[in-house]
Amino acid sequence: MRQHFLKSPRGIGLVLGSILATLCGLTLFVTLMLCNLLQMLSLVVYPFSRKLFRFLNGSIAGLWWSSCVVGGDKLYGIRRTRNGDPLPYQENAVVFANHESMPDIVVLLSVGLEVGSTGRMKWFAKDTLKYVPGLGWGLSFLDTLFLKRHWEQDKGAIEKTFGKFIREDIPVWLTLFPEGTRITPSKSAASRAYAEKAKLKPLDCVLIPRTKGFIASVRALTPVIDAIYDVTIVYPQGIPSLWQWMAGWARAYHVHVRRFPVDSLPADDEALAKWLLKKYEEKDELLNYFHDHGKFPGS
Repeated sequence: MRQHFLKSPRGIGLVLGSILATLCGLTLFVTLMLCNLLQMLSLVVYPFSRKLFRFLNGSIAGLWWSSCVVGGDKLYGIRRTRNGDPLPYQENAVVFANHESMPDIVVLLSVGLEVGSTGRMKWFAKDTLKYVPGLGWGLSFLDTLFLKRHWEQDKGAIEKTFGKFIREDIPVWLTLFPEGTRITPSKSAASRAYAEKAKLKPLDCVLIPRTKGFIASVRALTPVIDAIYDVTIVYPQGIPSLWQWMAGWARAYHVHVRRFPVDSLPADDEALAKWLLKKYEEKDELLNYFHDHGKFPGS
C-alpha cells in the first residue's frame, strides 16, 4: 500500500479543528433531521404520484448533498482538481470508484453536482444503516439498496430494486465501491496475497474488486443506463478520516474520471469481470503515477 494516512495537527490546531468538527457534525445532524421531516411529509403524495414523491425526495437529498460540497469548499477552502473525460449533463450511469475513506462520498457528490445528478444518486449501503436517524432514514426514501453483504441474500433485493428502476423509469446515477471496503494496510496485504493465489496482478494502491455486484448492476440496468464512469480518487496530503475532513485538515483532493458507453462493454459476464479487473489495474497505475509525480497523467 503506497498511500499514507493524514496526520492530525497538535496543540491549538488540534483543539480548534476538534471544535470545528463538532460544530460541523451537529449542524449536519440537525439539518439531516429536518430533511427527514420533509421526507416524511412527502409521503402524503405517494399514493397519488410516485413520480412526484421521488422528485421531492431527490430534490431534498440533492439540496442537502450539494450544500455539503459547496459549504465544505467555502468553509475549508478545499482545492479540487478534476481531469479525464467530459461527462454529459444528467446522464443515467453506473459510477464506480476506489474506496480510500468516508470523505470519498463527498468527492463523488462533487462529481454528481458538476453534472446535475446529485438528486438522482443511488447507493449500495450496509443493511444496518437504514436504522440510523438522519442519514439512514433519509436514504430509505431514495431507493437505496441496503445489503447484508451475502450474495445469495442480496441478489434478489438487487434484482427487485433494479426492476423497479426500469419499470417506473426512475433516473439513476448508481454509485458503488467494488472493493467492498476501505483500503487499509492489512486489507491491502490480504488483497495482494489473494491476487498471488488467484494468479492476478497484485495491486499497490487499490484492492482486488469484487465483480458479482458490479456485473449484476450493469446487466440489470443496461436498458436504462447510458454509460459507466470510472472514478479514481486521491488525497495528496494523505487519506483523511471523516472527522479530519470535518475538522478542515484535508484541504485538497484530485479526481480522474473515465467514461465508457454501455454498448462498448463486453457482452459476456466472464469478460465483463475481466474488464473490471483490468480497470482496477489501470486505476492502480494511475495512482502510482500520481504518487510519483504529484498529479495524474495529462493534468
